Amino acid sequence: MARGLLYFRPSRHPNKPTSFDIMSPAIPSHIDKDLDVKGLNCPLPILRAKKALTDMASGQVLKVVATDPGSIKDFAAFCKQTGNTLLSSVDSGAEYTFHIAKR
Repeated sequence: MARGLLYFRPSRHPNKPTSFDIMSPAIPSHIDKDLDVKGLNCPLPILRAKKALTDMASGQVLKVVATDPGSIKDFAAFCKQTGNTLLSSVDSGAEYTFHIAKR
């Protein structure tokens, strides 16, 4: 697998989430800040994440939980534009979880 590419890992079990991962299939063991943006639609999840990242130091990890289906593409584009690293993006059906490392 090439680093930095988005890959799709379908679940073989109906109760397990399907995941979309970038760079690493593993979820970071250390999370510095949690952000709950459930119920918010575009562009609010991105704006809240941007604000949360401003208070963080380089290398720290932000965990974002969203319910907006468009957030998968939005967070990938946001990280690409800002230079932050999208460590993982997981679709668990009703919720989407993102781990972002600040540049």
